[in-house]
Amino acid sequence: MSKTLVAYFSASGVTAQVAGVLAKAIGADLYEIRPAVPYTQADLNWMDKKSRSSVESNDPAARPALANPHPNVAAYDRIFLGFPIWWYTAPRIIQTYLESADFSGKTILLFATSGSSGLGHTARDLAPSCPGAAIRDGRLLNGPLDPADLKAWAASF
Repeated sequence: MSKTLVAYFSASGVTAQVAGVLAKAIGADLYEIRPAVPYTQADLNWMDKKSRSSVESNDPAARPALANPHPNVAAYDRIFLGFPIWWYTAPRIIQTYLESADFSGKTILLFATSGSSGLGHTARDLAPSCPGAAIRDGRLLNGPLDPADLKAWAASF
């Protein structure tokens, strides 16, 4: 088993594709963070204040349940954690994931996909959910991806 894991949540498939390219480029294991109740198109309507994603994003205590068991994070030194940016930060399911295991001593490197915003204060937002871990801002991975560039980027951590 490799010492690096690429864990990701993808609501529409975009982040899944990016995570797959990243995992292959750096020789990492791949894990999909899946919600117990999948998101529908209506759930993802950010223009509807009553949509599931809007309600979760506005509730700091929201923790959508995971559908799949968590991989044994003890086997990994580094975890690349990917997600779409929702309201300038990570979706609440990322906090569920981080709170579901002990990430102490791990390095967590963030990557995201976004149509309009950057990572903002995401690392700061997620830090309380993974005490003892070194959580680092990464980068947006939008558009065409160069595996050599991804490998060089991953090697810098």
